[in-house]
Amino acid sequence: MSLNDPLANTLSKIVSLDKQGKKEAVIFPVSKSIKNVLTLLKDNNYIGEFNETADAKGGFLSVNLLGKINGGGVIKPRFNVKNNDYEKFEKRFLPAFGFGFLVVSTNQGMMTQEEAIKRKLGGKLIAFIY
Repeated sequence: MSLNDPLANTLSKIVSLDKQGKKEAVIFPVSKSIKNVLTLLKDNNYIGEFNETADAKGGFLSVNLLGKINGGGVIKPRFNVKNNDYEKFEKRFLPAFGFGFLVVSTNQGMMTQEEAIKRKLGGKLIAFIY
């Protein structure tokens, strides 16, 4: 059986293991977009360090969990968002203003919606975490 959305699988696995109180999650398959989203989670102190280990099947990531994630997931369909439309999507996907963040894919890379607002960039919504 194949995975349709590896990023959705990764986020649901991290959220469920974090709610269970586990200290580590093993994520596979590994992709550049998954590493970018995990880097954003690490920078915002939702997860600890993560290490990539190579093996014959393409490698896996070991993610240290801190117990700070309440919820999250991917946004399907990938909505286009302009610089002044972030508030509408924050109301739709986040439980309260300033609680959590949206992951946005812009022409300058993946970033949170706060960074995109500061840089006055639009893009496509990828995920939400709170």
